Amino acid sequence: MAPPAGKSSKAAAATKAAPEPAQKAAKTHPPVSPLAPKSPAKLAPISGVRIGAGQAGIKYEGRDDVLMAVLAPGTTVAGVFTTSKTCSAPVDWCRAALAQKSARALVVNSGNANAFTGRNGVEAARATAEAAAAAAGCRPQEVFLASTGVIGEPLPVKKITGILPDVYENTGATAWDQAARAIMTTDTFPKMATATAMIDGQAVKINGIAKGSGMIAPDMATMLSFVFTDAAIPPDVLQQLLTQGNEISFNAITVDGDTSTSDTLLLFATGKGARHNPITRLLDKRLDDFRVKLNGLLQDLAVQVVRDGEGATKLIRINVSGAESPAAARKIGLSIANSPLVKTAIAGGDANWGRVVMAVGKSGEAANRDKLSIKFGGHRVATQGVRDPNYSEALMTRYMQRAEIEIDVDVGIAKGAFGVWTCDLTHGYISINGDYRS
Repeated sequence: MAPPAGKSSKAAAATKAAPEPAQKAAKTHPPVSPLAPKSPAKLAPISGVRIGAGQAGIKYEGRDDVLMAVLAPGTTVAGVFTTSKTCSAPVDWCRAALAQKSARALVVNSGNANAFTGRNGVEAARATAEAAAAAAGCRPQEVFLASTGVIGEPLPVKKITGILPDVYENTGATAWDQAARAIMTTDTFPKMATATAMIDGQAVKINGIAKGSGMIAPDMATMLSFVFTDAAIPPDVLQQLLTQGNEISFNAITVDGDTSTSDTLLLFATGKGARHNPITRLLDKRLDDFRVKLNGLLQDLAVQVVRDGEGATKLIRINVSGAESPAAARKIGLSIANSPLVKTAIAGGDANWGRVVMAVGKSGEAANRDKLSIKFGGHRVATQGVRDPNYSEALMTRYMQRAEIEIDVDVGIAKGAFGVWTCDLTHGYISINGDYRS
């Protein structure tokens, strides 16, 4: 996509227009999570996507807090959203906009969730979409929105609409890192992933960014993710791909068991990349590699959210097997993953498998107590309903010092299996959330 008129292709990707004073000066940012990737992904340009960020001063002083993506005409869109009954105004806006099945722009702000804000929140969403549409030359219904931050505070929408023209003028092809940082709240690192897939012998690109650190238990946390591809995929097929991929990625993670008012996952397909032949149905074999790469990218982003769990020091993978169905296995896995007792034991380096037994039992799903088997890191600690006769406390103590912990649970009923990711629960989580609004 060509840059806006009057701008070179190397235009800076973010406006530095002076914002109004922030509501409060930003606190010293916490150190980067010890579980963060060693190096962030490097995202290449996506044909048909320009992206940038700017400073509106909504809550944070001296940092970007508004993202804008401009999308080529003909871009299709798919989305999944929070199931919260107290969802935000941007979520309602996006659900309605999704019926149009086309997108020309995305605007995201951090620092304020525009949730539980009544009629003013609805009008703020509309004003943002109208301002973005005026800049991008499209209909407001082709603008998608997301907001993240404090719930219940009125959104200072004029701060956003006031800088959107400058942000639009300075969008470019390469500002992925800047955009990912603009949507951070308590996140300690930007979350990005990229992949290349083959469709009908042609290479297409996929880029994704996400934010999330606390209030993470998607049912679709303040969890937001935006994925872009230059493949040409019709909206109905795109929606099915995203819905399926979401189930084994963002719907398979938890940090604290709290489902956000704002969870939004959007997938945009510009169709401006390699010219593969048309795709018209989900089961087209030519989509196989794209599906695998998309699912892998979604899982990468979802696990990065868990790696940045507020106060987290350990990444935990829980594999449940032997359940009545995959859905039952997922429920059991999340029962374990959301247990404060399990999470604090792991934080303390304690392989307290008795707490895992407890969490299996409280899930409400079928489990055979006398066939239950539990492993930590491949080392069996419980079998046939009792502690393993070869259990070694010393071995488990050494294993539990690792930064990444894996727990396998077989509940002895049938063949249903599912895996989830979570993190430990430390004093850091209390400190971050006890101080969030102050």
